[in-house]
Amino acid sequence: MEMLTNILAATVVAGTPLLLVALGELICERSGILNLGQEGMMLMGAVAGFVAALSSGSLLVGLVAAMAAGVAMSMFFGFMAITLAANQYAAGLALTIFGTGLSAFVGAGFVGESIDGFTRVAIPVLSDIPVLGRVLFDQDPLVYVSFVACAGVAFFIRRTRGGLVLRAVGEDPDAANANGLKVQAVRYMAVAFGGGMAGLAGAYLSLAYTPMWTENMTAGRGWIALALVVFATWRPGRLLLGAYLFGAASILHLVLQGLGWNSPTELLAMLPYVVTILMLVLLSWDPARTRLNTPLSLGQPYRPSH
Repeated sequence: MEMLTNILAATVVAGTPLLLVALGELICERSGILNLGQEGMMLMGAVAGFVAALSSGSLLVGLVAAMAAGVAMSMFFGFMAITLAANQYAAGLALTIFGTGLSAFVGAGFVGESIDGFTRVAIPVLSDIPVLGRVLFDQDPLVYVSFVACAGVAFFIRRTRGGLVLRAVGEDPDAANANGLKVQAVRYMAVAFGGGMAGLAGAYLSLAYTPMWTENMTAGRGWIALALVVFATWRPGRLLLGAYLFGAASILHLVLQGLGWNSPTELLAMLPYVVTILMLVLLSWDPARTRLNTPLSLGQPYRPSH
């Protein structure tokens, strides 16, 4: 039982950065904007957070810097994709390439350095619950932030006027504009939120998961998050389950090694990506369900008529 509890707790930790960045992408895509630059924004958040925390001695300053870096990167993307109505696929890919190169340049002098990152904080009473207490309520503070963020996004989309406006803009920007909604402003705010969450996800990697900076430390998590949003069919509840599924896949190779599984580590490390492909294949068996929740204007540039 102790081993199972440890595996489940590690699954939550491994799934947290995926959940954070995917929540931001979900909001972004609900507005009709497809941002393929999540990997680049995560890397910039990771290096900015680490450098700021190391320089200031404050993890909170690191978090703020990481989110600011993510938002700044997203605004660069927003200017191309929203103001200039550039192709969103090309702009997102350019953002990832730019972020990968810039993060390597900024972090070149900090490779191999480490800091005292976030540690676990047990919530009184709740952490004493058998199994679940250790898995859900004896984690680092950013895991708790991810729980709140997931619940907040679900509530915002389904229960608030702002969520209704967001969905209206994502479904039909022309109709939304005709009804007086500021389509461009809504999309900029959605893109900024996505950037902030990507920066926070990057900071989780460099300030909590492995409190150090190494080049390309996101290891493709930004791309997996994009697939995760499709797998979840743009619903936060499924996003939570999907993030932990991928999190479990990412630690499975460690578990198998611990059990004495005699396989190449490189082969086992491919498991998260294999799971990603399998989930997308399974999802394609029910295209009607996917189309039902897909924002109709996703990926399409919009120019206001007046």
